[in-house]
Amino acid sequence: MKGPNHTRLVGQLPTETTESTTVVPAVFTRLVWVLWLLSTGLLAARLTTGGPWDVAGVFVVDGLTLLMWVVVTFFSGIVHSYSRRYMAGSRDLTRFFTRVFAFTLAVMVLVAADHVVMFAAAWLAMGLVMADLIGYARDWPQAQAAATVARRYFLASTGLLVVAVAVLWNTTGAVTVSGLATAVDGGASTTVLVAAVALVLAAMVQSALLPFHTWLLSSMTAPTPASALMHAGFVNAGGILLVRFGPVVTVDPTLLLLVVVVGAASALGGKLAKSVQSDVKRQLGCSTVGQMGFMIMQVGLGFFGAAITHLILHGFYKAYLFLSSGEQVSRTAPTASRSGSETPGLVGTAVVLSTALVGGALFAVLTGKGTSLDSGVLLALLVVLMTLQAARTVVGRTALPATVRYGAVPLVFLPAIAVYAAVYTAVTRLLADLAVVTAPLPLSVPVGVVVAAFVVTYVVAETGRYQHSQRLYVALLNATQPPKRTLLTKTEEYNEY
Repeated sequence: MKGPNHTRLVGQLPTETTESTTVVPAVFTRLVWVLWLLSTGLLAARLTTGGPWDVAGVFVVDGLTLLMWVVVTFFSGIVHSYSRRYMAGSRDLTRFFTRVFAFTLAVMVLVAADHVVMFAAAWLAMGLVMADLIGYARDWPQAQAAATVARRYFLASTGLLVVAVAVLWNTTGAVTVSGLATAVDGGASTTVLVAAVALVLAAMVQSALLPFHTWLLSSMTAPTPASALMHAGFVNAGGILLVRFGPVVTVDPTLLLLVVVVGAASALGGKLAKSVQSDVKRQLGCSTVGQMGFMIMQVGLGFFGAAITHLILHGFYKAYLFLSSGEQVSRTAPTASRSGSETPGLVGTAVVLSTALVGGALFAVLTGKGTSLDSGVLLALLVVLMTLQAARTVVGRTALPATVRYGAVPLVFLPAIAVYAAVYTAVTRLLADLAVVTAPLPLSVPVGVVVAAFVVTYVVAETGRYQHSQRLYVALLNATQPPKRTLLTKTEEYNEY
């Protein structure tokens, strides 16, 4: 970033005696927290009075709207507060906070929009603002290249959304999201299927699912607070889109099965890709690709409440990881053995397996999903796999005595699963105003084949056996390389001092 015409992006931190910074950060930070308080109050009123509030044909404030308002404004408030110190000294402080606040407003409009034009406009605005944050560093060529890549993907996603709503409008005559849901009414005509496929593709692009993950992995040029907002909020828009247009997406079981396949591929691909990354933020990016895959899988299984629950909990977790990513940076020397972790022995394996199975059964009992022969069984299976992964990680840590690890796994994970089941149940109830909340995918031989392949591949990935393949390592490394023009190759390119 050095050069004769280069304008330094970072200045001295402001001090109490010489501070001449803008008041924009403080104003927007306080304003977004006010929005959070108002959203929380409206959600409480909604729980008390019941029923959605709307302006016919323009917007609707239902349970999903209020829930997402509370979550989005909370994330945004944290990012605003964090950024006041993190971005101190930036030459474009006003532009950064203006974009972050504008992104917050765009998301709030999106989740409340009922008219399809308003929905599409908010979708477009959200993408353009996020692309501008990715290219926040104006004098950084790689940042501008990454912004260009992201902008193209977001415009393509908006184009797919416009195609979908245009086809649905031409078929049904409805111009509102709620009207489309009523007009479709489960009719799996060719035009409706075309619109459904376009919606799924738009969601895949926005949520950075394979093979549309390139924009996310090249977006590391964004300031860390913007990355936190991106991974905790922006990528979740794909799930919101599919939930809002649930009656369209669920018109055909074959389409739902394809959504499961797409989600499973991204869940596994993201998990494998993460293992070959050395950069902290890129590891988190690959993790997001995998987690969005799980979210889309839950949509394909027909459980929209589970998808919304997943995106909320993932948002909290990923925002924390990005904002604390600096703590993970360390200089280490390679060693012949992996210190701090080990493969669980016989007792450890028994503890992990039993905790995972009991956890899945506990989830099924508390939610009723998995107690009948439908895709609820597969939802419970996802809980088992997630518990298996987390429990195996804890048992493998050698910093704690074995007795503590073995005892802590069931004592920690089983109550956590109970809390997750309670959150899932509460979220599902909040979504009661939607046209479709639950549409279980019928069990069939193709579904069984897909699930069996997913489980086998997941277990292989979890045990690390794939790491013996050099060809797979190279393939994963190549698949996660962003465009060359977005990469930094020399330290002096970003050393402003």
